This record gives sequence, structure tokens and C-alpha cells, in this order.
Amino acid sequence: MILSCSHINKSFGTDQILSEVSFHIEDQEKAAIVGINGAGKSTLLKIIVGELTPDSGSAVLSKGKSLGYLAQHQDLDSARSIYDELCQVKLPIIQMEQQLRTLELEMKNASGEELEQLLSAYSRLNHTFELENGYAWKSEVTGVLKGLGFAEEDFDKLVSTLSGGQKTRISLGRLLLSRPDIILLDEPTNHLDMESIAWLESYLKAYDGAVIIVAHDRYFLNRVVGKIIELEQGRSTVYQGNYTAYSEKKAMIRAAQMKAWLNQQQEIHHQEEVIAKLKSFNREKSIKRAESREKMLSKIQVLEKPAEIHDEMHIKLEPNITSGNDVLTIQNLGKSFGSNHLFSHVDMEVKRGERVALIGSNGTGKTTILKLINGMLPADTGVITLGAKVHIGYYDQEHHVLHMEKTAFEEVQDAYPNLTNTQVRNILAAFLFTGDDVFKKIADLSGGERGRISLAKLMLSEANFLILDEPTNHLDITSKEILEHALQSYTGTVLYVSHDRYFINQTATRILELTGQTLINYIGNYDYYLEKRETMTSLYASDAHSPSAKDKTGSVSQAALSDTKAGNLASADSSFGTASSSNVKLDWQAQKEEQARIRKRQNDLKKTEDQIHLLETRDKEIDQLLQQEEVYTNIDRLMELNQEKQDIQNQLEELYERWETLV
Repeated sequence: MILSCSHINKSFGTDQILSEVSFHIEDQEKAAIVGINGAGKSTLLKIIVGELTPDSGSAVLSKGKSLGYLAQHQDLDSARSIYDELCQVKLPIIQMEQQLRTLELEMKNASGEELEQLLSAYSRLNHTFELENGYAWKSEVTGVLKGLGFAEEDFDKLVSTLSGGQKTRISLGRLLLSRPDIILLDEPTNHLDMESIAWLESYLKAYDGAVIIVAHDRYFLNRVVGKIIELEQGRSTVYQGNYTAYSEKKAMIRAAQMKAWLNQQQEIHHQEEVIAKLKSFNREKSIKRAESREKMLSKIQVLEKPAEIHDEMHIKLEPNITSGNDVLTIQNLGKSFGSNHLFSHVDMEVKRGERVALIGSNGTGKTTILKLINGMLPADTGVITLGAKVHIGYYDQEHHVLHMEKTAFEEVQDAYPNLTNTQVRNILAAFLFTGDDVFKKIADLSGGERGRISLAKLMLSEANFLILDEPTNHLDITSKEILEHALQSYTGTVLYVSHDRYFINQTATRILELTGQTLINYIGNYDYYLEKRETMTSLYASDAHSPSAKDKTGSVSQAALSDTKAGNLASADSSFGTASSSNVKLDWQAQKEEQARIRKRQNDLKKTEDQIHLLETRDKEIDQLLQQEEVYTNIDRLMELNQEKQDIQNQLEELYERWETLV
């Protein structure tokens, strides 16, 4: 075991962020910490690395082990070049190499005992140098830089001239090259493109140390980690397996907990009704039975209701008008910014009902294409044609469509003046803006909050063609899943740019990859894209402007997809036919027998209650008769009524017992 976290508690003011958080990490184990925004994930990492002190509990690193930490936000201040900055991590090895070169020069002019001493020192130092992988340090630095998306021509750029995202990548590179025994990464994929994320996945999977990751990238977590530490309402729960396994287990556990809670609540309510009914019989035995049941009820350990998920966004996207079948047609599109040529001769068609993901490396021009379609930038060449009755709803990752001076409430109300104040508040509440939050200015909101406002406006637009630029940025996993479900049920058309491979896998019906200054078409989700990418890229990216290549791109993808789908459907149909018919018959028979049993019990209960009612009514009538003078003075009549009353009491006792067994 390399790390042990025991009973960690942390509060900020009156807010309890972490409560009795406990888990451990084994050597070489890869784990993820997940939870909604604000669950305390980054706080927990800062406690582990010693940046924050817990109120109680401890995080203990094994003796002699080293720890490396990449925070979510980096402010790297350096006057060095990118390459030199990473070389700083290898400074001890570089110094050893320099010492070896110095010894080599000294040995040329030495002899006798001096030479033997130099040879001995050289041998020891060279052995240490080899153990530290000294002969490969240059290729290691170059490999990490290229893996993180830096081209060789970028190596000489000064770190001080880089963007915040690029500086974060430099910090990640330094951390990976330092090779600590345990690495803690807070949102490491935020500033990486798909190729860099795939490289990081491979690097971390092969890493010989332990890794703890905080990330909202579910595809990344699926491929890297084997343990999930969930933070929910301050408490931790550990699940073995990747993100998908965790998600399935959590859903099963939550369903079982909710079922157990509902069953117990139903039983408590039922017992309370039985107790009330027994007391209403107003008989000594019935009252004793009621008291006995009350004692049993008081000893029940009442289950806690499973926590509600408070951060769900209940989105329903539905177009008001149906567009024509041809939603978007692009011909010969080209765009450059000065000497920076992004793409040319780009053709694209989008049909009604498609959900098309536009992917590619950073800087290839994906967002630019969306802005060209939406009329926010002029094209250098080409024609963009929207189909009949197409109404665009645009989601901008930079949220330029929002007005910074307005409040959240005003932003929605001004865009849709027909909505009442109550309707605006309800819409905002669905996107987690409640109370005074609705009066916060857009300028004061976080990136994630601005994203939710943009999504709220998009939902209200009733557009039939959604153009989305990185819609899942700043959303936590639960919110991403809600958006996925909304898009899956959307009957309009969607074109979006995203680096979230899990999101693409769940929502895309087609993928367009912008590579080699052209588009390659994949008619399937992200898994299908990965399967066909190498073949398709070698066939078409090298001859980007060939008309035959473009034709073949569509036909090859379609044929491959058709084969795949046909195969999957055939196997699914055959397995269903062989495995399910006998089970369905057995299930139907058991269900029929259970329904018959329930009906008989209900009928018996009703008959028993009817008999009780009749006898209790007759018992009251006898009591009234016994108060009449002509009855209590008539001995024969008095004895007859007393006997009838006794018989009624005996019958009622039996009926009460039968009623208890039936309820």
C-alpha cells in the first residue's frame, strides 16, 4: 500500500465538504475520484498533497515514496523554452552525463593508479546513469512533448508566450518526466486534443507507479483506471472496476436501496393502519395485539432514504418546425487566417435527424467551420446552403451569445419575453439556478454556469438544427448524461464539435474528422471511428482533393457500417430466439399464478371485513335492545339476546384473527 486516507473530515465555514473519507491505494494501482461539481474532489487531492490540512483524519504516504501533483489551474512562470523547461526535470541526469564526458577526457591523459581510479569512478557513475535511463533521456523528453501535442517547431517557443492551456500541458509533461511513485492529476485532459488524450491513456496505463485521477472524461477513465472512489454528500464509497462498471454497480445499489426503503415505508404505513384498526375494535385482545405491534414497530431500524441527485438538468429539446430533408450543404469551403491555412475544398452534407460529430486535432479549424455555418465569420471560398425551414440554435463554447452585463434572469427573459416570471424561474431552476442565483450577472458566473445558461436558451429556442461547440465543457458527469439523453431523443438535427469521446459515442450517428485539411466521413459512433480510422486515413487523407477519394469515403464507410450492423443484428436476433422463449413462458406462468394469489387474498379480506361489519352492527343493536325495559324485564328474551351476543363475540374473535393474517 502506497497511500492510506483514514477518516478525513473537512469543512469550510458551515459547509461540511468531506465526512469520514477513507480509502487506500496500492502500488501501481490506477484510481479515479468522481463526484458532482462541489463534491470535494480537488479539496481531497489538496489534503493528500499537504496543501490543505484536514479538520480530522489523515492522508499518509508510505515512507520513502515520492508524490507528484498536477493542479487544475497552472500559472507556470518561466523564461525558458518549452524544451529547456522539460529538460530541467532531467537536470541530475544531464549533470551525470556531463561528468561522464569530463571523466572520459581526463582518462585520455591519465595512466597508472590515477587511470584506475578514474575508471572505477566512471564505471560506478555509468552504472547509475544506465539505471536512471540516462541514455534515453533526450528521446523521453521529445516523446512526452510530442505526445502532449507540441510539434518540433514549437520546442524553441518561450514558456512565457504560451496560453494557460499550453502551460498546463508543460506542467503535465514535467510531472510525467519526474516519474514519482504516485501521481495525482486534477482534470488532466482539459487542455488536450483527442490524440494527446489517447497518448496519455497509454502512458498512464503503462506507468509503473500509482495514479489518482480527477476527471469528467468517462472514456479516459474507462481505459485507465481499475478503481473508482466516489464522493457523494461528503462521504466516500469505493468501487472496483472502470467507470462503466462503477456506473452499473451504483445504479444497481441505488435501485436496491430505494426498493428497500420504499418497501420498509410501505410496511410501516401498513402496520400503522393495522394498529389503528385493531384499536378501533375496542376489545381487550385487539388492543393488546395493537400494543404488541407498536412495540415491534418501535424496534425497527428505519432505513435512510437514498440521497436524491440534486444536480440533474431536466432538459427536453424539441423542434417547433420540421425542416426539409437536406439540412446543410457545403461545397468547396476554404478558410485561412493570414498565413495560417486551415482547410480548403471541404464538402459536407447533413440530413434531417442526423447527429454529426466534427472532430480533429486542436487548431485544425473545427470551431471555425461552425462559425462559418452560423454566419459569424466570412468564408474565403465555397458555398454554405441551409435547407428549407431550417432554424439554427447555436451553442458557443466561449459564450459570445451571452450578454455579460445582464443577470441570468434577464438573459433568459429578454430572449423570450413571452415567458412569465414563474416560467423563467422554473427554466433556470432546471439548470440549477435557484434563489438569488438567478440575479447574478453573467460576467460573475463561472464557465460551467455560463454554459448552463446557454443550454437553457438553446432549449427554449425550439430550433430544428442545433450547432454545438464543446457542449460538455465544464459540465460534471451527471449533467453530461442528462444532455446525452436529451440529444438522443431529439428529433431535429445536430452538428457539434467535442473532445468528449464518451459523449460522442453516446450521441453521434456519424463522425466527420477534419484532418489533412479535409474531412473524412465515418458513419458510426466513436468506437466505429477508432476501428476504421487507420484504414480510412491512409486511403483518403493523403489525397485530400481527389473527387474519387471523397466518393469512396462515403461508400466504403457505408458498406462497412452496413456489414457491421447486419452482423450485430443477426447475432442479437439469434441469441434472443434461443435463450428467451422458455424463460418468457416461465415468467408469464409465475406472474399469472402470483396475480391469482393476490386476487384471492383481496377477496378473502373483503369478505372478512364485510362479516366483521355485519356482526359489529348486530352487536350494537343488541346493546340497544338490552337497554329497553320490555327486553331486560323479559327473562327468556334477555337470555336469548345474551347468548346471541356471546356467539357474536366468539365469531368476531375468529374474524379478527383471520383479518390480521390477511392484511
